[in-house]
Amino acid sequence: MENEILELEKKVKEELKSIKSSERLEELRVKYTGKKGLLVSVLKGLKDVAAEKRKEVGQKANNLRDFIESQIELKKEELKELEYERKIENSKHIDLTVPVDLEIGSLHPITIVQRELEEIFTSMGFTVEDGNEVETEYNNFEAVNVPKYHPARDMQDTFWLENGQLLKTQTSAAQNKIMKKYGAPLKAIFPGRCFRNEALDASHENTFFQMEGMMIDKNVSISNLIYFMKAILSEIFKKEVEVRLRPGFFPFVEPGFELDIKCLYCGGKGCKVCKHGGWIELCPCGMIHPNVLKMGGIDPEENSGFAFGLGLSRLAMMKFGINDLRILNSCDLRSLKQLDIK
Repeated sequence: MENEILELEKKVKEELKSIKSSERLEELRVKYTGKKGLLVSVLKGLKDVAAEKRKEVGQKANNLRDFIESQIELKKEELKELEYERKIENSKHIDLTVPVDLEIGSLHPITIVQRELEEIFTSMGFTVEDGNEVETEYNNFEAVNVPKYHPARDMQDTFWLENGQLLKTQTSAAQNKIMKKYGAPLKAIFPGRCFRNEALDASHENTFFQMEGMMIDKNVSISNLIYFMKAILSEIFKKEVEVRLRPGFFPFVEPGFELDIKCLYCGGKGCKVCKHGGWIELCPCGMIHPNVLKMGGIDPEENSGFAFGLGLSRLAMMKFGINDLRILNSCDLRSLKQLDIK
């Protein structure tokens, strides 16, 4: 029995030297330590060993099993190292010092327009504020003079949350907090993402970007509003643009206007972007309603102000010649690459 154990140990050592692959190593493991392996056969023969020697021989058999298992593990690590070295030798040489022509990304069109506007407005003395995307019903509606019966509060127009809050439908939702924060005089803009439950088409999305702005001080008038809007649009488009003001009703301004811009994509001839009307609705605006000023803690007898809500998504469409609003939210890099933004 002892001779068999010594012979097995000798064979294992010899066979391990010749093994060059993980597959052959596994075969060796099964051959010697598997359920039907040679070592198991030896252990079964312990019953025929004399009682006084059985413990000693059994210990040698166990030592052999431990030896085989440890040698197999060492061989595994050796084979892994050899395989790694082979991969390095066969891999293509890469010179890390050679310059490469990497494709550099760019900012998103909406981000570009937003940053340009922020720079223009801050140069005019405006501060840039943040607003929440999840808002209370009070801030989104009541604080901007939208009555409880107004259709904008319906489920089909607003994304309501289970806790009674909502995804803001307009950047005006931040007006009340900003007025209470600064009081008058006040010049501030607050860009942000808005959400409305709308059908998708070339000029409407359920997720879009706006920039709200307001100026409050003594003797602020409509002429101030017109001046600021003309100056801003000329700076954004780097040329004179044709705009028009139409009377419009918005609960938070009185009087209220719709500022339209002549479609820069078709030149006013009519296309799917402007719904074949030649003009694109760009900016609801007007003089801030006295009720809104009161709720913001500002005396409407002493101060007046204007407010506007620029559509950043539509401005980006006009600036970069995009004919479908859905492209801006599509995450399709092919479309964005065509804009050739640097």
